[in-house]
Amino acid sequence: MKIKDLLKVSLALLIGASATFCAYSQPKGNKEGKRYQMFGVAFYNLENLFDTINNNGKYDLEFSPAGKNRWDGNKYWSKIKNLSYAISQMTTKTTPMGPAIIGVSEIENITVLQDLVKADAIKNWNLQVIHHDSPDARGVDVGLLYNPRFFRPINITNHRLVVPELPKFKTRDQMCVVGLLGGSRVAVIVNHWPSRRGGEKESSWLREAAASLSKQIADSLYKVDPNMGVIVMGDLNDDPHNKSVAETLGAQKSIKSVPDHGFYNPFWEKLDKGIGSYIYRGGWDLFDQIIINGNLVNDKGGLKFQGAEVLNKSFLLQQDGQYKGYPKRTFSGGVWLDGYSDHLPTEIYLVKEMK
Repeated sequence: MKIKDLLKVSLALLIGASATFCAYSQPKGNKEGKRYQMFGVAFYNLENLFDTINNNGKYDLEFSPAGKNRWDGNKYWSKIKNLSYAISQMTTKTTPMGPAIIGVSEIENITVLQDLVKADAIKNWNLQVIHHDSPDARGVDVGLLYNPRFFRPINITNHRLVVPELPKFKTRDQMCVVGLLGGSRVAVIVNHWPSRRGGEKESSWLREAAASLSKQIADSLYKVDPNMGVIVMGDLNDDPHNKSVAETLGAQKSIKSVPDHGFYNPFWEKLDKGIGSYIYRGGWDLFDQIIINGNLVNDKGGLKFQGAEVLNKSFLLQQDGQYKGYPKRTFSGGVWLDGYSDHLPTEIYLVKEMK
């Protein structure tokens, strides 16, 4: 190979490496010229990401070719394409490879996640899949996608919500993934709390029970490492100000004076400003939250909270008609919209000083 050609190849490799790994940022107030790396941590309710095989009796019959949705290969692969594109747009100048971690919910099995990460829009990210089959009556689970360049899982546990008053009650397990994010230990608890079926107030106690379980998981983690960063994320089916989140979990609205083992909810103020992730009867809710403990606020373990956002990009929204401005979902009134999800993704950003 000629020297000129060798230089071209070397330059291309350097540019590629820079685009992949040099995701550096300058946090607010950084006056010392220190270099930081930014990590995105996201959550996305994928809205009934079912395959086309009816293997759960009546509960997923609608998501089969013979069901009312006529859920066939064309519709399934179109949804995979749409969701992968949505994830591919979760990039910033300081996170050019997208989020390091993406919690997901409303997935039928590990296969749909494997199909998702292999889709053209994101296959170059080499996202890895963590999944666990829950006892949920509909057969939907939570899961985790992660980029091995930035996050390395070291322990995975799944926690069942047991409700003694309802011995036949079945819901999604809570998945706790402990790993190293940029070399710092962090735990991500992925949730999909019980729905509001039967009424918001009437069902609140079930979500309070789920919040109590998340808190118990967090408390057990501090016994292993009191400086561990803990992230509670998911479709909580409650807003930040509801009892389950604000009182049972104890996620505060203000970032000031959050104790190391307390919780801060960066999405509370966003809902106060009218920003939501889910619409019900014309009003925005913010069910899709990513809540952090005080260690991530106070930089106890090497990672520090930098910001949060709802990814309400225009392509994820209906552009016309009766439901203009709503999330563009897969079906509406039995009509296939070829959309994304009825929920919008959310994301937080954490920074780590590079030594």
